[in-house]
Amino acid sequence: MLIGIELEDKIRDYIVKSTFEDVKNITNETLIFEEGVLDSMGLLFLIEFLNEEFNVTTNDDELVVENFKSINNIVAFLKAKL
Repeated sequence: MLIGIELEDKIRDYIVKSTFEDVKNITNETLIFEEGVLDSMGLLFLIEFLNEEFNVTTNDDELVVENFKSINNIVAFLKAKL
């Protein structure tokens, strides 16, 4: 199983590659939707990435801001699912 730092790195790499955002602008606390890094379509692609990369299925009731608002939140969500 991946540890937190590896999860953070994989998620950050995905966000940077999919948005062409400067890696220096994406911290673990960056509010990726509030700051416009990802939009609703970006969320769908992020969920698909999590499914493919970590074999994690996101249920409808888990599609809440708290699970996806930052890299830290996404990592916590993944750890709970794994």
